[in-house]
Amino acid sequence: MIQTASTRWEAKRTDETRQVEEYLRNAGFDQVDAYRYNSASIRVRVIDRRFEGLPVENRDAMVEPHLKALPERTRADIMTLFTFDPAELREPSTNLREFMMNAEFDDPSPTML
Repeated sequence: MIQTASTRWEAKRTDETRQVEEYLRNAGFDQVDAYRYNSASIRVRVIDRRFEGLPVENRDAMVEPHLKALPERTRADIMTLFTFDPAELREPSTNLREFMMNAEFDDPSPTML
């Protein structure tokens, strides 16, 4: 039997975070990943080519209106929203900050909760 290794964040996905992913994908974003970091926090990563050249504030403004349709409890637990242009994740030498934030998403540091 062949087993594929999943990343640490994938093991933290829940039905609730899958709902976030599905909703944002249906809103037209290229790639959406989400997981429950701890009992009080959900992390969401949105990767979309439309973010190219935009500051983080504008990217977040494109995503946040769609989050309003989620259940209030889920919305309240979204503490981290990462928004990336795909090119930022391919070139760590020129986008070190984004590369490191993405690395934290992929391999979350231990939580205090």
